[in-house]
Amino acid sequence: MTELFAELASCDPGDPRGAALRDQIVALTLPLARNIARRFSSRGEEMDDLYQVACVGLIHAVDRFDPARGSGFTSFAVPTIMGEVRRYFRDHAWAARVPRRVKDLSLDVGKATEALSHRLGRSPTAAELAAELDTDPDSVIEAIAAAGAYQTHSLDSPVVRDGDTDATLADTLAADDNELEKSELHLALRPLIEKLSPREKRIVKMRFFEERTQTEIARELGVSQVQVSRLLSKILARIRTDLDG
Repeated sequence: MTELFAELASCDPGDPRGAALRDQIVALTLPLARNIARRFSSRGEEMDDLYQVACVGLIHAVDRFDPARGSGFTSFAVPTIMGEVRRYFRDHAWAARVPRRVKDLSLDVGKATEALSHRLGRSPTAAELAAELDTDPDSVIEAIAAAGAYQTHSLDSPVVRDGDTDATLADTLAADDNELEKSELHLALRPLIEKLSPREKRIVKMRFFEERTQTEIARELGVSQVQVSRLLSKILARIRTDLDG
């Protein structure tokens, strides 16, 4: 792949050989676009539509990638493709009118939920998400509720509730969420992350926010993948211990 990009960079504008090389690189990296599209396929959009959007992001990544900077193409392409898919959800996939501020926060909540679930071994509370995103729990709850605007459903839609196959969606709307009362008990997470060293924070950011692989992090830091794995285990264990304490 590096050789193909180097050859592409050497082509003059308008050179048909450059267009052929570009098409070849895109074809070789299509599995990356499909894998990223699949990660978003549970949000109510057709897989084919998400794949097309991811392919657009992939083409942008190929056109913008500069091999002279020394970074790998995958580490550059993944955030580019994911950004394209997230913009699609933000701008096109909402069935109801939602303020842009809430749309953006909803996407951030989704990323933070995935990262915190991995760290904590359970689903995070609204307060934990708020601490992670440096916002307030009410805004997080609003963003989570707005995520339902991706798709609308009739209140008469059938659901299975406590074995009752005749129940409808309307029957579930009055349920209380008692977990919200416990959310203030978990505000200690953010200070624990702030206690990490700059290097540890950088590793956490690359792994859980930039969604890089351990191999990519190891290449960035100039260490082995095994060392990155041990560092991550050490960091997460310390956070869990401090959180339990």
